[in-house]
Amino acid sequence: MEYLLWVLIALLAYSFVAPLTSVVMQDVPATPGLFLSTLVFLAIASSVLIVTGGADPSLVVSLEAGYIYIAGAFLTAGILAYTAALETGPVSVVVPIFGMFIVGSSVLGILFLEESMSVTRAAGIGCAVLAIVLTAGES
Repeated sequence: MEYLLWVLIALLAYSFVAPLTSVVMQDVPATPGLFLSTLVFLAIASSVLIVTGGADPSLVVSLEAGYIYIAGAFLTAGILAYTAALETGPVSVVVPIFGMFIVGSSVLGILFLEESMSVTRAAGIGCAVLAIVLTAGES
């Protein structure tokens, strides 16, 4: 259950990203803003790797690293598009639509990672879609 603490920290921290990004995008264009925030991420992640002793250079060329590079490419495309959306659209609409990645990831996990599908999980995915549609809809 240790993962629950980490996911709660992620939830709280990530909740500040969109509003702060939206405010900053009024004065700083999306690409330089994303570049600067990525520099902060790299500095902190590098520090964590060094402090925890997790900086293993052999991981860079391992077979599994290929999946990491592909995931990194998808992450880059997603964050660039998300940042561009926050630059031009309202946070209250952009964030819920972006939140559909949760449904997409869940479905991909079920289809390709052999994770179980139950009636409860299917209902949850359906409710998530409905919640996002209702939240992002214009009133």
